[in-house]
Amino acid sequence: MAFAGLVVWITGASSGIGAALARALAREGALLVLSGRNEAALAEVADQCGDALVLPFEATDYAAAARAADQAWAWQGRVDMLVNNAGISQRSLAVNTAFPVYERIIAVDLLAPIALTQAMLPRMAERGSGRIVMVSSIAGKVGSPMRTGYSAAKFGLFGYSDALRAEVAGLGLKVHVIAPGSIRTDVSRNAVTADGSRRGISDAAIENGLDPDQAARQMLDAIAVDEREIIMGEGMEKEIGELRRTPDALHDRMAAVVAAGYAQRMNEEAPE
Repeated sequence: MAFAGLVVWITGASSGIGAALARALAREGALLVLSGRNEAALAEVADQCGDALVLPFEATDYAAAARAADQAWAWQGRVDMLVNNAGISQRSLAVNTAFPVYERIIAVDLLAPIALTQAMLPRMAERGSGRIVMVSSIAGKVGSPMRTGYSAAKFGLFGYSDALRAEVAGLGLKVHVIAPGSIRTDVSRNAVTADGSRRGISDAAIENGLDPDQAARQMLDAIAVDEREIIMGEGMEKEIGELRRTPDALHDRMAAVVAAGYAQRMNEEAPE
């Protein structure tokens, strides 16, 4: 029961992985903040989770995200774990894809979680504890065909998170990145196509993927033992992710650089 009594904020909580995480955390006695665009669907998930605060907002409305951060923190006077799960996938060849599709994917899958994390970081740092969880993808470890924008955004989550982890390790904060493979959700149906329209159909790999509740349990078990990079999947997806796993020794080395005063030296060298 590693999460009993903790305040956990989950984005993209109205369905799929987010809803499964909410249910699993509720069973452990966590206090949940549930966010997404669909307020009615969030309310249904909240009904399954006991003590939950529903905070609907559009992920790319960064001003609304900042206001939600204030509300989430004020609810219990803290947020112990932020799970950046909201996202959108892609199914289109780059040669056919309109540039606004890339702008939308990057905004939802990369900038939105960064914006929400940045809104929470000063509070967590001042308190001296907290976890940041980013839900990336196996496609954030290896470029996946028909997902150029999606891979770019999900790779970006790893870069931001790895740098952030090194910076905040000495502040009592922990950063986790999850790289799921195929999980039985509507991710493929909701994916955008070359012109930005909803795809509307699923993939065989998704339909045969991990059960969301099983996946959520595995994610939480890995977070509970402080696994920093959480590779999830089966078969080739798992193999690909493990081949691209960043060694813990490298994470430790980067944190040690910060602990040795790297940021202070960089600031001292900056011209006035």
